[in-house]
Amino acid sequence: MIGIYGGTFDPVHFGHLRPAVDVYTELGLSEIRFIPAGIPAHREQPVASKAQRCQMLLLATENIAGMSVDDREINRDGPSYMIDTIRSLQSDFPDEKFCLIVGMDAFIGFESWREWQAIVGLINIVITYRPNFDIDSITESELKKYIRGAETKNKDEFLTGSFGHCYFCPVTQLDISATRIRELARQGSKLNFLLPDAVVDYLQQERIYQQEKIYG
Repeated sequence: MIGIYGGTFDPVHFGHLRPAVDVYTELGLSEIRFIPAGIPAHREQPVASKAQRCQMLLLATENIAGMSVDDREINRDGPSYMIDTIRSLQSDFPDEKFCLIVGMDAFIGFESWREWQAIVGLINIVITYRPNFDIDSITESELKKYIRGAETKNKDEFLTGSFGHCYFCPVTQLDISATRIRELARQGSKLNFLLPDAVVDYLQQERIYQQEKIYG
């Protein structure tokens, strides 16, 4: 099974990478594909360009087993919707099974995603969360009904069974944000130990966040 990990990655940092490694190890996935959004549909537009964000992901994942970068969203016209990406992946890899990796904060807002019910019918969902998070705290909703019917704690069932399952995976949560990294970069502060050294070097060379300009 291939894991799909979408986001703006503006920039990618250890708060993205460590949970991905946790999920990859916990479920024994064949790979995780990082998919940078071209034009995010649900948040502010990235500061770094599409090409810069893709290059940062390539630098960040080049020495991590099982991690790859997929540029289909940044090469697509119009807003990036996950349902389109899933259908594209399934068309390209008809013999593969996929799961979507979503952080708990994003999952709570899952009902706002385009065709979210189609998404959960096409693939499985991995919800990453802090070990002390109370799953019962999710308010009553169509999403909560989905969880009741779809959750499995059986990894074999998740990996080999029919589509539509969800699996709650505790991961290492690092208190790192892309917003804070961009602020530190603008201030000229050190970025070491927040993101891979290769990405730090690239940011310094390109001076991506050292000015207020928003890139297209």
